[in-house]
Amino acid sequence: MSLSHGKVVLITGGAGGIGAAIARRFGKQGTHIALVDLDEQQLRNQVQSLTEMGISAKAWTVDVTDHPSATQVIQQITEHFGSLDVLVLSAGLTQVSLFQDTQVDVIRRVMEVNFFGAVNFAQASLPALIASHGRIVVLSSIAGFAPLIGRTGYCASKHALHGFFDTLRAELTNQSVSVTIVCPSFVATEFATKGLQGDGSKINFDRSTTGRMLQPDQVADAVFHACQKRRPLVVLPSLGKVAYWISRVAPSWYQHMMSKRFSQEFERQHSRTS
Repeated sequence: MSLSHGKVVLITGGAGGIGAAIARRFGKQGTHIALVDLDEQQLRNQVQSLTEMGISAKAWTVDVTDHPSATQVIQQITEHFGSLDVLVLSAGLTQVSLFQDTQVDVIRRVMEVNFFGAVNFAQASLPALIASHGRIVVLSSIAGFAPLIGRTGYCASKHALHGFFDTLRAELTNQSVSVTIVCPSFVATEFATKGLQGDGSKINFDRSTTGRMLQPDQVADAVFHACQKRRPLVVLPSLGKVAYWISRVAPSWYQHMMSKRFSQEFERQHSRTS
């Protein structure tokens, strides 16, 4: 199946950042784009931008954590476009705080958005994707296979995605539906500023990063090509691939180096509040 010529691509978290970049990348191939997000105004802006580029696009304002709403939206999308060929699960929420300073409800909220939001749309979309021999693309992170200090809830949600969608891939093998998990490192978007601190408030400090910051369009290109080839796993950039292997062959050393790099983030916070 070529990812062009009127195919239908649904992107959750499509109002901005990586999701919006993926919409542009697929849309340029002649696909119809269905955007799902909670930010109604940003969705309108994205649809207008895509339309001005000559891309067929329509948006639905939905909370991905609401399973009945996910089911209803999938029905509306398939009725509007006639089919569904690619599901891109890009909606996400981060958390930056040491676990000892984190309310359990914050972790629960991150799990609801990142994990159950993806599960809701995967289940609702499955009949249409089986019918089209389609593709599922899951936006994970390097935090999906390795530890990252101060992001216990975020890492847990991404690790859960890997367990769920690796297993779903095996279940769908005989039905010709592929599952691709994409694991970028740090990406230059507003994602972190919309994340949560341990008390549930918005993040109000600069996050620590490592390596070269990716641009959303770079991630979108990787998603498109991986989806086209039905690749099971994509890790980017090169430093991310190195992290992947080190975390497996030398996990203690990886933990030491990661802790040394990211613990400074919380030392700075405590020094400002003390």
